[in-house]
Amino acid sequence: MTSIAIVFHSGYGHTRALAEAVAQGVGQVAGARVHLIAAEEAEAKAALLDGADAIVFGSPTYMGSVSAKFKEFMEWSSKTWYGRGWADKVAAGFTVSASQSGDKLNALVQLSIFAAQHGMVWVGLDLLPGNNNSKGGVEDLNRLGSFLGAMAQANADQGPEGVTEADRKTAAHLGKRVAEAAARWKK
Repeated sequence: MTSIAIVFHSGYGHTRALAEAVAQGVGQVAGARVHLIAAEEAEAKAALLDGADAIVFGSPTYMGSVSAKFKEFMEWSSKTWYGRGWADKVAAGFTVSASQSGDKLNALVQLSIFAAQHGMVWVGLDLLPGNNNSKGGVEDLNRLGSFLGAMAQANADQGPEGVTEADRKTAAHLGKRVAEAAARWKK
């Protein structure tokens, strides 16, 4: 069995919707087991994180950065960091904001640096950008054109139902990719 933990903070439900989509992607890989962990519950579920083969990080992008609640989780992990407890685990990340850009790339950079500080092995999104030519559209996978991780855009005046099907499918693709990479890395 390959164990994948998804640690996320969701202020309005959008990031949780993406976390669930990542989990669906993980579920497509035989032998993969997934654990959804809200960032606020991470300390109580430290054993799951420590035993995971991969950890996927998810945060909304607020003001061009990960959320304060997710940052609290990052800072909580400093004892694990000092002991190199997550070294050589596979890592990946996803984020969502209301704006098309919303400076989501900065949030993914923060997540990837966080993983690097822990000595983790980052898995990016292997999809070419969608929605970037005359035959493309908003239904394309990776419609926001990210390589570092999965990005989503959800309208500020909608709840989780505002997360597009294309963004959910992109997040699921990332989850499947992480589970496959973790299984290979584990061998």
